[in-house]
Amino acid sequence: MDQTYDVIVIGAGPVGENAAGRASATGLSVAVVEAELVGGECSYWACIPSKTLLRPGAVRAAARATPGVADPGPLDAAAVLAWRDRMTGEGDDSGQEKWLESVGVALVRGHGRLVGERTVEVTPEPGPVHDGGTHLLHARCAVIVATGSAPVLPPVPGLVAANPWTSREATAAEQVPESLVILGGGVVGCEMATAYADLGSRVTLVARSGLLSGAERFAGDAVTDALREAGVDVRLGAEVTEVSRPEVGGPVTVTVEDGRGTEQVTAAELLVATGRRPRTGDAGLDSVGLATDAPLTTDDSMAVEGASRAAGGRPWLFACGDVTGRVAMTHQGKYEGRVAGDVVATLYGPDNGGSELPPPGSRAWTRYAASADHGAQTQVVFTRPQVASVGPTEAEARESGLPVRAVAYDLSAVAGAGVTSPEYGGRAQVLVDTEREVIVGATFVGPDAGEMLHAATIAVVGEVPLGRLWHAVPAFPTVSEVWLRFGEEYGL
Repeated sequence: MDQTYDVIVIGAGPVGENAAGRASATGLSVAVVEAELVGGECSYWACIPSKTLLRPGAVRAAARATPGVADPGPLDAAAVLAWRDRMTGEGDDSGQEKWLESVGVALVRGHGRLVGERTVEVTPEPGPVHDGGTHLLHARCAVIVATGSAPVLPPVPGLVAANPWTSREATAAEQVPESLVILGGGVVGCEMATAYADLGSRVTLVARSGLLSGAERFAGDAVTDALREAGVDVRLGAEVTEVSRPEVGGPVTVTVEDGRGTEQVTAAELLVATGRRPRTGDAGLDSVGLATDAPLTTDDSMAVEGASRAAGGRPWLFACGDVTGRVAMTHQGKYEGRVAGDVVATLYGPDNGGSELPPPGSRAWTRYAASADHGAQTQVVFTRPQVASVGPTEAEARESGLPVRAVAYDLSAVAGAGVTSPEYGGRAQVLVDTEREVIVGATFVGPDAGEMLHAATIAVVGEVPLGRLWHAVPAFPTVSEVWLRFGEEYGL
Protein backbone atom coordinates (compact mmCIF):
# COMPACT_ATOMS: atom_id res chain seq x y z
CA MET A 1 0.00 0.00 0.00
CA ASP A 2 2.98 2.37 0.34
CA GLN A 3 3.19 4.91 -2.47
CA THR A 4 5.61 7.63 -3.49
CA TYR A 5 4.86 11.00 -5.05
CA ASP A 6 6.88 14.15 -5.60
CA VAL A 7 4.54 16.22 -3.43
CA ILE A 8 1.94 15.32 -0.78
CA VAL A 9 -0.70 17.81 0.33
CA ILE A 10 -2.55 17.10 3.59
CA GLY A 11 -6.02 18.59 3.30
CA ALA A 12 -8.23 18.91 0.21
CA GLY A 13 -10.12 22.06 1.07
CA PRO A 14 -9.86 25.08 -1.25
CA VAL A 15 -6.42 25.90 0.16
CA GLY A 16 -5.03 22.41 -0.39
CA GLU A 17 -6.64 22.17 -3.82
CA ASN A 18 -4.93 25.40 -4.92
CA ALA A 19 -1.57 24.27 -3.57
CA ALA A 20 -1.89 20.87 -5.24
CA GLY A 21 -2.97 22.33 -8.57
CA ARG A 22 -0.10 24.79 -8.73
CA ALA A 23 2.49 22.24 -7.57
CA SER A 24 1.46 19.83 -10.32
CA ALA A 25 1.59 22.47 -13.08
CA THR A 26 5.21 21.73 -14.02
CA GLY A 27 4.83 17.96 -14.08
CA LEU A 28 5.44 17.02 -10.46
CA SER A 29 3.38 14.05 -9.27
CA VAL A 30 1.05 15.22 -6.48
CA ALA A 31 -1.25 13.42 -4.05
CA VAL A 32 -3.74 15.15 -1.77
CA VAL A 33 -4.98 13.43 1.40
CA GLU A 34 -8.49 14.17 2.71
CA ALA A 35 -10.40 12.61 5.61
CA GLU A 36 -13.74 14.27 4.86
CA LEU A 37 -15.14 15.89 1.72
CA VAL A 38 -13.00 17.23 -1.10
CA GLY A 39 -13.69 20.95 -1.12
CA GLY A 40 -13.39 21.24 2.64
CA GLU A 41 -15.01 23.50 5.20
CA CYS A 42 -15.68 26.38 2.82
CA SER A 43 -17.65 24.35 0.30
CA TYR A 44 -19.92 22.44 2.67
CA TRP A 45 -20.05 24.14 6.10
CA ALA A 46 -18.81 27.72 5.81
CA CYS A 47 -18.54 30.25 2.96
CA ILE A 48 -20.87 28.70 0.38
CA PRO A 49 -23.77 27.61 2.61
CA SER A 50 -23.63 30.68 4.87
CA LYS A 51 -23.71 33.14 1.97
CA THR A 52 -26.51 31.14 0.34
CA LEU A 53 -28.54 31.39 3.54
CA LEU A 54 -27.92 35.14 3.71
CA ARG A 55 -28.75 36.01 0.10
CA PRO A 56 -32.57 35.67 0.17
CA GLY A 57 -32.91 38.06 3.11
CA ALA A 58 -30.72 40.62 1.36
CA VAL A 59 -32.80 40.41 -1.81
CA ARG A 60 -36.04 40.75 0.16
CA ALA A 61 -34.67 43.79 1.98
CA ALA A 62 -33.61 45.38 -1.33
CA ALA A 63 -37.07 44.77 -2.79
CA ARG A 64 -38.78 46.30 0.22
CA ALA A 65 -36.57 49.39 -0.02
CA THR A 66 -37.30 49.96 -3.72
CA PRO A 67 -40.36 52.04 -4.66
CA GLY A 68 -42.83 50.29 -6.94
CA VAL A 69 -41.72 46.76 -6.00
CA ALA A 70 -44.32 44.65 -4.21
CA ASP A 71 -43.37 43.47 -0.73
CA PRO A 72 -42.27 39.85 -1.23
CA GLY A 73 -43.42 38.85 2.25
CA PRO A 74 -41.69 36.34 4.54
CA LEU A 75 -39.00 34.01 3.26
CA ASP A 76 -39.85 30.44 2.32
CA ALA A 77 -37.47 28.78 4.78
CA ALA A 78 -37.81 25.32 3.21
CA ALA A 79 -36.93 26.72 -0.21
CA VAL A 80 -33.93 28.59 1.20
CA LEU A 81 -32.60 25.43 2.88
CA ALA A 82 -33.18 23.45 -0.31
CA TRP A 83 -31.17 26.00 -2.30
CA ARG A 84 -28.42 25.75 0.32
CA ASP A 85 -28.40 21.98 -0.19
CA ARG A 86 -28.07 22.36 -3.95
CA MET A 87 -25.20 24.81 -3.55
CA THR A 88 -23.30 22.40 -1.29
CA GLY A 89 -23.99 19.41 -3.53
CA GLU A 90 -25.79 17.72 -0.64
CA GLY A 91 -22.48 16.36 0.55
CA ASP A 92 -21.47 14.89 -2.82
CA ASP A 93 -17.85 15.80 -3.61
CA SER A 94 -17.59 13.85 -6.88
CA GLY A 95 -17.34 17.08 -8.88
CA GLN A 96 -14.38 18.22 -6.80
CA GLU A 97 -12.82 14.80 -7.17
CA LYS A 98 -13.12 15.05 -10.96
CA TRP A 99 -11.40 18.42 -10.87
CA LEU A 100 -8.42 16.89 -9.07
CA GLU A 101 -8.29 14.19 -11.74
CA SER A 102 -8.41 16.84 -14.48
CA VAL A 103 -5.27 18.53 -13.18
CA GLY A 104 -3.46 15.25 -12.60
CA VAL A 105 -3.65 15.19 -8.80
CA ALA A 106 -4.23 11.85 -7.04
CA LEU A 107 -6.77 11.74 -4.21
CA VAL A 108 -6.04 9.57 -1.18
CA ARG A 109 -8.98 9.19 1.22
CA GLY A 110 -8.20 9.07 4.92
CA HIS A 111 -6.65 11.01 7.77
CA GLY A 112 -3.11 12.12 6.96
CA ARG A 113 -0.43 12.86 9.53
CA LEU A 114 3.33 13.22 9.40
CA VAL A 115 5.30 10.32 10.88
CA GLY A 116 8.72 11.56 9.83
CA GLU A 117 10.46 13.77 7.31
CA ARG A 118 8.55 13.64 3.99
CA THR A 119 6.49 10.67 5.18
CA VAL A 120 2.72 10.78 5.69
CA GLU A 121 0.68 8.06 7.36
CA VAL A 122 -2.88 7.69 6.06
CA THR A 123 -5.49 6.10 8.30
CA PRO A 124 -8.85 5.29 6.70
CA GLU A 125 -11.90 6.98 8.21
CA PRO A 126 -15.14 5.02 8.66
CA GLY A 127 -17.41 5.19 5.65
CA PRO A 128 -18.04 3.73 2.20
CA VAL A 129 -15.43 5.86 0.39
CA HIS A 130 -12.55 4.48 2.45
CA ASP A 131 -11.02 1.08 1.96
CA GLY A 132 -7.81 -0.69 2.83
CA GLY A 133 -5.73 -0.25 5.95
CA THR A 134 -3.27 2.27 7.27
CA HIS A 135 -0.46 2.92 4.81
CA LEU A 136 2.38 5.33 4.11
CA LEU A 137 2.91 7.97 1.46
CA HIS A 138 6.43 9.14 0.73
CA ALA A 139 7.24 12.54 -0.77
CA ARG A 140 10.35 12.83 -2.91
CA CYS A 141 10.26 16.61 -2.67
CA ALA A 142 7.80 18.30 -0.34
CA VAL A 143 4.81 18.03 1.99
CA ILE A 144 2.27 20.85 2.20
CA VAL A 145 0.04 21.01 5.29
CA ALA A 146 -3.38 22.59 4.69
CA THR A 147 -5.48 21.14 7.50
CA GLY A 148 -7.41 24.33 8.29
CA SER A 149 -8.91 25.16 11.67
CA ALA A 150 -11.50 23.90 14.15
CA PRO A 151 -14.01 25.74 16.35
CA VAL A 152 -13.15 26.42 19.97
CA LEU A 153 -15.64 26.02 22.82
CA PRO A 154 -14.98 28.33 25.79
CA PRO A 155 -14.78 26.76 29.27
CA VAL A 156 -18.33 27.62 30.32
CA PRO A 157 -19.89 25.20 32.85
CA GLY A 158 -22.40 22.90 31.15
CA LEU A 159 -21.56 24.05 27.62
CA VAL A 160 -20.09 20.84 26.23
CA ALA A 161 -22.84 18.69 27.78
CA ALA A 162 -25.46 20.91 26.11
CA ASN A 163 -24.21 19.80 22.67
CA PRO A 164 -24.28 23.29 21.14
CA TRP A 165 -24.11 24.16 17.48
CA THR A 166 -20.85 25.31 15.95
CA SER A 167 -20.70 26.97 12.55
CA ARG A 168 -21.06 23.57 10.90
CA GLU A 169 -24.42 22.78 12.48
CA ALA A 170 -25.63 26.35 11.91
CA THR A 171 -24.99 26.25 8.17
CA ALA A 172 -26.19 22.65 7.75
CA ALA A 173 -29.39 22.79 9.84
CA GLU A 174 -32.33 20.86 8.39
CA GLN A 175 -34.90 23.04 10.16
CA VAL A 176 -35.04 26.63 11.35
CA PRO A 177 -35.23 26.71 15.16
CA GLU A 178 -37.98 28.79 16.72
CA SER A 179 -35.35 30.55 18.84
CA LEU A 180 -31.57 30.73 18.86
CA VAL A 181 -28.95 32.07 21.25
CA ILE A 182 -25.63 32.98 19.64
CA LEU A 183 -22.49 33.29 21.74
CA GLY A 184 -19.91 35.48 19.99
CA GLY A 185 -20.00 38.79 18.11
CA GLY A 186 -17.52 38.04 15.34
CA VAL A 187 -18.16 37.30 11.68
CA VAL A 188 -19.90 33.94 12.18
CA GLY A 189 -22.07 35.22 15.02
CA CYS A 190 -23.19 38.33 13.14
CA GLU A 191 -23.81 36.53 9.84
CA MET A 192 -25.79 33.72 11.43
CA ALA A 193 -27.79 36.21 13.52
CA THR A 194 -28.71 37.94 10.27
CA ALA A 195 -29.60 34.73 8.44
CA TYR A 196 -31.69 33.13 11.18
CA ALA A 197 -33.54 36.35 11.98
CA ASP A 198 -34.41 36.53 8.27
CA LEU A 199 -35.62 32.91 8.38
CA GLY A 200 -37.92 33.61 11.32
CA SER A 201 -35.95 32.63 14.41
CA ARG A 202 -36.09 34.71 17.57
CA VAL A 203 -32.37 35.46 17.97
CA THR A 204 -30.39 36.59 21.02
CA LEU A 205 -26.76 37.54 20.35
CA VAL A 206 -24.38 37.69 23.34
CA ALA A 207 -20.99 39.37 22.91
CA ARG A 208 -18.30 40.35 25.39
CA SER A 209 -17.53 43.62 23.60
CA GLY A 210 -18.81 45.36 20.49
CA LEU A 211 -19.69 43.44 17.33
CA LEU A 212 -17.01 42.88 14.69
CA SER A 213 -14.32 44.16 17.03
CA GLY A 214 -11.63 43.57 14.41
CA ALA A 215 -13.23 46.09 12.03
CA GLU A 216 -13.57 49.86 12.19
CA ARG A 217 -15.83 50.93 15.06
CA PHE A 218 -18.40 52.49 12.73
CA ALA A 219 -18.79 49.15 10.92
CA GLY A 220 -19.61 47.23 14.09
CA ASP A 221 -21.99 49.97 15.20
CA ALA A 222 -23.86 49.84 11.88
CA VAL A 223 -24.27 46.06 12.10
CA THR A 224 -25.42 46.31 15.72
CA ASP A 225 -28.11 48.86 14.80
CA ALA A 226 -29.27 46.80 11.82
CA LEU A 227 -29.54 43.58 13.83
CA ARG A 228 -31.57 45.31 16.49
CA GLU A 229 -33.86 46.80 13.84
CA ALA A 230 -34.31 43.26 12.51
CA GLY A 231 -35.50 42.12 15.94
CA VAL A 232 -32.30 40.53 17.23
CA ASP A 233 -31.73 40.96 20.97
CA VAL A 234 -28.10 42.13 20.89
CA ARG A 235 -26.43 42.08 24.31
CA LEU A 236 -23.04 43.75 24.39
CA GLY A 237 -20.59 43.66 27.27
CA ALA A 238 -22.18 40.37 28.32
CA GLU A 239 -20.98 36.89 29.17
CA VAL A 240 -22.57 33.46 29.34
CA THR A 241 -21.57 32.00 32.70
CA GLU A 242 -23.52 28.74 32.66
CA VAL A 243 -25.40 26.52 30.21
CA SER A 244 -28.04 23.91 30.97
CA ARG A 245 -29.84 21.43 28.71
CA PRO A 246 -31.65 18.82 30.86
CA GLU A 247 -32.94 16.79 27.90
CA VAL A 248 -31.09 15.83 24.74
CA GLY A 249 -32.59 17.86 21.91
CA GLY A 250 -34.68 19.88 24.37
CA PRO A 251 -34.50 23.62 25.14
CA VAL A 252 -31.19 25.07 26.24
CA THR A 253 -30.88 27.73 28.94
CA VAL A 254 -27.96 30.12 29.19
CA THR A 255 -27.17 32.36 32.14
CA VAL A 256 -26.19 35.81 30.89
CA GLU A 257 -24.39 38.40 32.99
CA ASP A 258 -24.10 42.02 31.88
CA GLY A 259 -24.33 45.50 33.29
CA ARG A 260 -27.99 44.96 34.03
CA GLY A 261 -27.39 41.91 36.19
CA THR A 262 -27.96 38.19 35.66
CA GLU A 263 -30.67 36.71 33.47
CA GLN A 264 -31.52 33.27 32.10
CA VAL A 265 -32.39 33.01 28.42
CA THR A 266 -33.97 29.84 27.04
CA ALA A 267 -33.94 28.91 23.35
CA ALA A 268 -34.37 25.93 21.07
CA GLU A 269 -30.69 26.00 20.04
CA LEU A 270 -27.38 27.51 21.06
CA LEU A 271 -24.68 28.47 18.55
CA VAL A 272 -21.14 28.97 19.84
CA ALA A 273 -19.14 31.24 17.55
CA THR A 274 -16.27 32.39 19.76
CA GLY A 275 -13.35 31.59 17.50
CA ARG A 276 -11.30 28.85 15.88
CA ARG A 277 -7.85 27.33 16.35
CA PRO A 278 -5.37 25.95 13.79
CA ARG A 279 -5.87 22.21 13.28
CA THR A 280 -2.38 21.05 14.27
CA GLY A 281 -3.09 18.65 17.14
CA ASP A 282 -3.22 15.46 15.09
CA ALA A 283 -1.01 16.41 12.15
CA GLY A 284 2.01 14.49 13.48
CA LEU A 285 4.12 17.62 13.79
CA ASP A 286 5.96 16.23 16.81
CA SER A 287 7.48 13.58 14.54
CA VAL A 288 9.50 16.32 12.82
CA GLY A 289 10.28 18.29 15.97
CA LEU A 290 7.47 20.86 15.80
CA ALA A 291 4.87 21.87 18.38
CA THR A 292 1.42 20.32 18.13
CA ASP A 293 -0.41 23.06 20.06
CA ALA A 294 0.49 26.12 18.01
CA PRO A 295 0.06 27.41 14.44
CA LEU A 296 2.64 26.40 11.86
CA THR A 297 4.74 29.53 11.54
CA THR A 298 5.90 30.17 7.98
CA ASP A 299 7.91 32.69 6.04
CA ASP A 300 6.28 34.43 3.09
CA SER A 301 7.19 31.56 0.75
CA MET A 302 4.99 29.44 3.06
CA ALA A 303 7.96 27.29 4.14
CA VAL A 304 7.54 26.17 7.75
CA GLU A 305 10.03 27.79 10.08
CA GLY A 306 11.90 25.46 12.41
CA ALA A 307 11.59 22.45 10.10
CA SER A 308 14.67 20.68 8.82
CA ARG A 309 15.91 21.36 5.30
CA ALA A 310 16.34 19.01 2.35
CA ALA A 311 19.47 18.66 0.24
CA GLY A 312 20.90 22.01 -0.82
CA GLY A 313 19.12 23.77 2.02
CA ARG A 314 15.76 23.68 0.25
CA PRO A 315 12.65 23.53 2.45
CA TRP A 316 10.56 20.37 2.27
CA LEU A 317 7.73 21.29 4.66
CA PHE A 318 5.20 23.99 3.75
CA ALA A 319 1.89 25.14 5.21
CA CYS A 320 -0.91 27.43 4.08
CA GLY A 321 -4.34 28.60 5.18
CA ASP A 322 -5.82 28.67 8.68
CA VAL A 323 -3.27 26.17 10.02
CA THR A 324 -0.61 28.90 9.82
CA GLY A 325 -2.49 31.43 11.94
CA ARG A 326 -1.63 34.16 9.41
CA VAL A 327 -4.98 35.30 8.00
CA ALA A 328 -8.01 33.12 8.73
CA MET A 329 -10.02 33.66 5.54
CA THR A 330 -10.60 31.23 2.69
CA HIS A 331 -9.58 33.54 -0.14
CA GLN A 332 -6.38 34.54 1.64
CA GLY A 333 -5.61 30.88 2.33
CA LYS A 334 -6.12 30.03 -1.34
CA TYR A 335 -3.69 32.80 -2.19
CA GLU A 336 -1.15 31.27 0.21
CA GLY A 337 -1.80 27.88 -1.39
CA ARG A 338 -0.98 29.27 -4.82
CA VAL A 339 2.25 30.72 -3.43
CA ALA A 340 3.22 27.43 -1.77
CA GLY A 341 2.45 25.45 -4.92
CA ASP A 342 4.46 27.80 -7.12
CA VAL A 343 7.43 27.74 -4.75
CA VAL A 344 7.44 23.92 -4.65
CA ALA A 345 7.03 23.67 -8.42
CA THR A 346 9.96 26.02 -8.95
CA LEU A 347 12.28 24.43 -6.40
CA TYR A 348 11.65 20.82 -7.41
CA GLY A 349 10.33 20.72 -10.98
CA PRO A 350 10.62 19.99 -13.82
CA ASP A 351 12.11 16.52 -13.64
CA ASN A 352 12.81 17.19 -9.97
CA GLY A 353 15.80 19.31 -10.92
CA GLY A 354 14.15 22.59 -10.20
CA SER A 355 15.62 26.06 -10.08
CA GLU A 356 16.37 28.71 -7.51
CA LEU A 357 13.91 31.25 -6.14
CA PRO A 358 14.70 34.96 -6.34
CA PRO A 359 16.73 36.17 -3.34
CA PRO A 360 14.55 36.69 -0.24
CA GLY A 361 14.88 40.45 -0.40
CA SER A 362 13.45 40.62 -3.92
CA ARG A 363 10.54 38.17 -3.54
CA ALA A 364 7.97 40.66 -2.23
CA TRP A 365 4.98 40.98 -4.57
CA THR A 366 6.17 38.11 -6.73
CA ARG A 367 4.33 34.79 -7.02
CA TYR A 368 6.85 33.35 -4.58
CA ALA A 369 5.74 35.43 -1.57
CA ALA A 370 2.40 35.91 0.19
CA SER A 371 3.05 39.64 0.55
CA ALA A 372 -0.63 40.57 0.71
CA ASP A 373 -0.88 38.86 4.11
CA HIS A 374 0.86 41.93 5.50
CA GLY A 375 -1.32 45.00 5.16
CA ALA A 376 -3.41 44.05 2.13
CA GLN A 377 -5.62 41.26 3.44
CA THR A 378 -9.26 41.53 2.39
CA GLN A 379 -12.54 40.57 4.06
CA VAL A 380 -16.26 40.84 3.41
CA VAL A 381 -18.79 40.26 6.18
CA PHE A 382 -22.13 39.39 4.55
CA THR A 383 -24.33 40.97 7.17
CA ARG A 384 -26.89 43.62 6.29
CA PRO A 385 -25.27 46.09 5.76
CA GLN A 386 -22.23 44.32 4.36
CA VAL A 387 -18.82 45.24 5.74
CA ALA A 388 -15.92 45.12 3.28
CA SER A 389 -12.34 45.99 4.15
CA VAL A 390 -8.76 45.82 2.95
CA GLY A 391 -5.64 46.53 4.97
CA PRO A 392 -5.43 47.72 8.57
CA THR A 393 -8.00 49.65 10.57
CA GLU A 394 -7.13 53.22 11.49
CA ALA A 395 -6.12 52.12 15.00
CA GLU A 396 -3.92 49.31 13.66
CA ALA A 397 -2.25 51.64 11.17
CA ARG A 398 -1.42 54.18 13.85
CA GLU A 399 -0.14 51.48 16.22
CA SER A 400 2.24 50.30 13.48
CA GLY A 401 3.60 53.81 13.05
CA LEU A 402 1.98 54.66 9.71
CA PRO A 403 1.27 58.41 9.28
CA VAL A 404 -2.34 58.02 8.16
CA ARG A 405 -5.26 60.35 7.63
CA ALA A 406 -8.75 58.86 7.61
CA VAL A 407 -10.96 60.20 4.82
CA ALA A 408 -14.62 59.22 5.29
CA TYR A 409 -17.78 59.84 3.26
CA ASP A 410 -21.49 59.18 3.67
CA LEU A 411 -22.45 56.80 0.86
CA SER A 412 -26.06 57.97 0.87
CA ALA A 413 -24.85 61.34 -0.48
CA VAL A 414 -23.60 59.76 -3.72
CA ALA A 415 -25.97 59.92 -6.71
CA GLY A 416 -25.70 56.20 -7.32
CA ALA A 417 -27.08 55.53 -3.85
CA GLY A 418 -30.19 57.62 -4.46
CA VAL A 419 -31.12 55.82 -7.67
CA THR A 420 -30.53 52.47 -5.98
CA SER A 421 -32.91 53.13 -3.11
CA PRO A 422 -34.26 56.13 -1.16
CA GLU A 423 -33.33 54.16 1.96
CA TYR A 424 -29.73 53.52 0.89
CA GLY A 425 -27.36 54.12 3.77
CA GLY A 426 -23.71 53.45 4.40
CA ARG A 427 -20.28 54.84 5.02
CA ALA A 428 -16.92 54.46 3.35
CA GLN A 429 -13.48 55.35 4.60
CA VAL A 430 -9.97 55.19 3.19
CA LEU A 431 -6.70 55.55 5.06
CA VAL A 432 -4.11 57.69 3.30
CA ASP A 433 -0.41 57.46 4.08
CA THR A 434 0.25 61.20 4.13
CA GLU A 435 3.98 60.83 3.45
CA ARG A 436 3.66 58.68 0.33
CA GLU A 437 0.13 59.85 -0.56
CA VAL A 438 -1.12 56.34 -1.26
CA ILE A 439 -4.09 54.47 0.18
CA VAL A 440 -3.11 51.81 2.72
CA GLY A 441 -6.56 50.71 3.92
CA ALA A 442 -10.26 51.03 3.20
CA THR A 443 -13.62 50.05 4.70
CA PHE A 444 -17.01 50.11 3.00
CA VAL A 445 -20.27 49.61 4.90
CA GLY A 446 -23.51 49.39 2.93
CA PRO A 447 -25.64 47.26 0.59
CA ASP A 448 -23.45 45.00 -1.58
CA ALA A 449 -20.36 46.78 -0.23
CA GLY A 450 -18.31 43.70 -1.05
CA GLU A 451 -18.61 44.46 -4.76
CA MET A 452 -16.91 47.83 -4.19
CA LEU A 453 -13.88 46.40 -2.40
CA HIS A 454 -11.66 45.25 -5.23
CA ALA A 455 -11.00 48.76 -6.53
CA ALA A 456 -9.60 49.64 -3.11
CA THR A 457 -7.61 46.41 -3.00
CA ILE A 458 -5.96 47.24 -6.32
CA ALA A 459 -5.16 50.74 -5.07
CA VAL A 460 -3.58 49.36 -1.89
CA VAL A 461 -1.59 46.53 -3.50
CA GLY A 462 -0.50 48.69 -6.45
CA GLU A 463 0.35 51.64 -4.18
CA VAL A 464 -1.33 53.89 -6.74
CA PRO A 465 -0.47 57.55 -6.07
CA LEU A 466 -3.52 59.66 -5.26
CA GLY A 467 -2.59 62.04 -8.06
CA ARG A 468 -2.90 59.17 -10.55
CA LEU A 469 -5.94 57.67 -8.84
CA TRP A 470 -7.73 60.99 -9.42
CA HIS A 471 -7.75 60.12 -13.12
CA ALA A 472 -9.61 56.82 -12.54
CA VAL A 473 -13.03 58.23 -13.44
CA PRO A 474 -15.97 56.30 -11.93
CA ALA A 475 -19.08 55.88 -14.09
CA PHE A 476 -22.15 57.97 -13.29
CA PRO A 477 -24.47 57.29 -11.52
CA THR A 478 -22.83 54.56 -9.49
CA VAL A 479 -22.00 54.30 -5.81
CA SER A 480 -18.34 54.07 -6.90
CA GLU A 481 -18.46 57.84 -7.37
CA VAL A 482 -17.44 57.88 -3.72
CA TRP A 483 -13.88 57.67 -5.08
CA LEU A 484 -14.29 61.22 -6.43
CA ARG A 485 -15.48 62.36 -3.04
CA PHE A 486 -12.46 60.75 -1.34
CA GLY A 487 -10.17 62.85 -3.52
CA GLU A 488 -12.13 66.03 -2.91
CA GLU A 489 -12.20 65.46 0.84
CA TYR A 490 -8.46 64.89 0.84
CA GLY A 491 -7.89 68.11 -1.10
CA LEU A 492 -7.08 67.00 -4.63
